[in-house]
Amino acid sequence: MTNPKSKIQNPKSLRQQVQRLHQVEICGRWLAVTAIWMSFGTYGIWGLRREIALWEEYFTWSAVRYALAYNQVPSLCLFFCIGVTVAVIVWQGQRALLGISQRERQRLEKQVQKIQETGPRHPLWKWVIGS
Repeated sequence: MTNPKSKIQNPKSLRQQVQRLHQVEICGRWLAVTAIWMSFGTYGIWGLRREIALWEEYFTWSAVRYALAYNQVPSLCLFFCIGVTVAVIVWQGQRALLGISQRERQRLEKQVQKIQETGPRHPLWKWVIGS
């Protein structure tokens, strides 16, 4: 059994742990997006329920515009949800197409080292270091 506070000597193992931490970050971001949609998105859609019923009967862009203009809080909630979702999609798409930048990789390596130094008490230990 290795000491959890010792530095990792194997670069392949460090690379795998950095990859696992990156996957945990991706899952965390999508969990945050889901929570935002479940709270703010639900409130926004519920606040626009009458307008949505009208849109089903007769849809025009001016009806959408006026519904969003006169229901500002539900509209802001929906725009916030859409903005966060698009930001996460762009963030993940950039890393999928271009890979993780050197600066981001160094940040992840430092975070992995902090997790290793903290040991099994760290909340991410199980997912990043694993056993």
